[in-house]
Amino acid sequence: MLFRSLLPSPIGPLTLVASDNGLVAILWPDDAPGRVRLADVTPRDDHPVLAAAAEQLTEYFAGTRTGFDLPLAPRGTPFQRDVWLALADIPFAETRSYAQIAHAIGRPTATRAVGAANGRNPLSIVAPCHRVVGSNGALTGFAGGLAAKRFLLDHERHTSGAW
Repeated sequence: MLFRSLLPSPIGPLTLVASDNGLVAILWPDDAPGRVRLADVTPRDDHPVLAAAAEQLTEYFAGTRTGFDLPLAPRGTPFQRDVWLALADIPFAETRSYAQIAHAIGRPTATRAVGAANGRNPLSIVAPCHRVVGSNGALTGFAGGLAAKRFLLDHERHTSGAW
C-alpha cells in the first residue's frame, strides 16, 4: 500500500509518496502523468516515512540540510535504480554530466539511457537529478521544469557558499 502527503515548498507543492519500506516518490505540481507510475495511493499525513521526508525537505529548503537520511523504496528496473543510486553520490552544490554518471555505473556507452533513467527518477531532490547537466554544462530537461532546476542549483550554491 502507498501513502501520500503534500509538502509546500518554494518551488510549489510536492507530493510525497511512501510505502512502509521507504520513500517511493516526490512528485512535482505539474508532473507528467505516467512519469512515475503509482497506483492506489492513500492520503496519510501521519505516516512516519512521509513525516521524516517532509522534515528533511523542509530543512533542505531552509538551508540547514545538505544530505538526506531516509529509507528509499523507488520502483524501477535494475538499470534505473543503479542510475538513481549514482545520483546520490553527486556532492551537494556540484553537478555531473550524463556521461559522467554512465561512467560511474560502469556503462560508459549508456549516456542516453542514463538520461532516460534520470528523467524517470521518482525521488527528485533526494536523489538529486537536478545536479545532472549536459556535457557542456547547460541545463537540460527536468521533470519539475528548468526554472525549478535552476532554483535548486542556485539554492545549493548559495547554501554551500559556492557563489
